Amino acid sequence: MASFVLAVFFLIVTPGPGALSLAGVGSAFGYAHGVRYLAGLFVGTNLVCFAVISGLAALVLAEPGIRVGLTMASVAYLLWLASRIAFAGTRIAFIEQPSPPGIRGGILLQAVNPKAYVVNTTLFSGFVFMAEHPLLEIGVKLLLLNVLWLSIHVAWLCAGVTIRRMRLPAKWQRGINMGMAAAMVAVVALAAFAPKG
Repeated sequence: MASFVLAVFFLIVTPGPGALSLAGVGSAFGYAHGVRYLAGLFVGTNLVCFAVISGLAALVLAEPGIRVGLTMASVAYLLWLASRIAFAGTRIAFIEQPSPPGIRGGILLQAVNPKAYVVNTTLFSGFVFMAEHPLLEIGVKLLLLNVLWLSIHVAWLCAGVTIRRMRLPAKWQRGINMGMAAAMVAVVALAAFAPKG
């Protein structure tokens, strides 16, 4: 079980689209909007868990056409979200006071987040520590995963809000938001286009 906990920690603490976008929402829009987005990410990550545990994710992603379509939709949504974070607070004519993503945005992000599927498949298909009680093992894994996931993501939100509260010059704030958005795009590209198998 200790190896599972360590794997969860290191797989989740490594920033993916969820953590980076959460820090970006906290930095760009503040704590209240960040908490709503966090709630959506939490629901979304658990939906991904159940899709992986039930085998639904493997079944859907086994079809190459569906997999390519979902990858394209995933990349398009994540690029759109990254652009909202990158341009939050700037004076760009075609983006005027963009609204922050809320609960629905968090759920949607996790549904199309390649890292969420990779992490959950790794955690639930490996690290067997209760082979004689598989359902109990799944329950324990879900509990541990959610406790660590929530703790780490709250820390990312706090980091984003702290940046906002520092009252940095607008130029620096824009740079930080654009940096987080660029990091999110890079992580998505690595997860989505890494060689399979």
